[in-house]
Amino acid sequence: MTSAPSARRVAAVDCGTNSLRLLVADVGADGSLSEVARRTTIVRLGQGVDRTGELAPDALERTFAVTREYARVLSDAGAQAVRFVATSATRDARNREAFFAGIREAIGVEAEVVSGDEEAQLSFTGATGAVSVAHPGPYLVVDLGGGSTELVLGDAAPEAALSMDVGSVRLTERHLHSDPPTAAEVAAARADVRAALDAAAAVVPLGRTTTLVGLAGSVTSITAYALGLRAYDRDAVDGTVLAVDEVLAACDRLLAMTRAERLALGFLQPGRADVIGAGAVIWAEVIGRVRDAVAAGGGELTHVVTSEHDILDGIALSVR
Repeated sequence: MTSAPSARRVAAVDCGTNSLRLLVADVGADGSLSEVARRTTIVRLGQGVDRTGELAPDALERTFAVTREYARVLSDAGAQAVRFVATSATRDARNREAFFAGIREAIGVEAEVVSGDEEAQLSFTGATGAVSVAHPGPYLVVDLGGGSTELVLGDAAPEAALSMDVGSVRLTERHLHSDPPTAAEVAAARADVRAALDAAAAVVPLGRTTTLVGLAGSVTSITAYALGLRAYDRDAVDGTVLAVDEVLAACDRLLAMTRAERLALGFLQPGRADVIGAGAVIWAEVIGRVRDAVAAGGGELTHVVTSEHDILDGIALSVR
């Protein structure tokens, strides 16, 4: 790919609870972003953090090994600057100094643990740059991660945001122990999400939503399932508009499957198949709550949008 003369090649790393992701991109002086390389690897850094309060040694080593691979990718690509952002699992860990030291050795930069509010704002910036071309605001951007879920509402810029301590890994470890989950386990998971949404609704005016945008692995995987994909296709998923009822039905079906049935679908990585049920619970609860809030204000939410542009794009645009 040939970049414009004024473009600067940067690298963004997003270290979440379940996955480690890399974006190398050329950022133009006008704020445009041209992708050079993108990688996603399931490392499950947040393994057990909700229960123990610490990052597990084997989770750290998996993360460091992939970070070393990413360091080679960005070096080969000639990235001029790197920003490494860590989110929910690292925010919650008592032993995060071990994480910082390992990342520093593996990639040569300091990892930043961002707040939930900053995580939400980065996700909003990354997502709305692409979505705003085809859909009207205000936008409610929902970044559904492994340890937390960020809600951020805005039009040209974020106006209200909140990070909820519910995510696909966290809820799986707390509640969804059976394969498939029992009705009682699902009810307990839903109760956690509903309580988090009660608190979120006091901060983020959900009823102002015109376009609901979902980001990250759980949402994109649910979308792939709704589309009937046999192998994951990022281009097919990005920008997909689905009816609310279609997404809710897909969530219900994925939640009812066994892990083996999910793996047989073909588009899920092993590290996603065991937590997608919890992701489906969260996404369904968010959609239902937003739909009801919009209706209470006299509007109607009929569709949701899936974006492959997310916090990674926001991080890349923030590199100084």
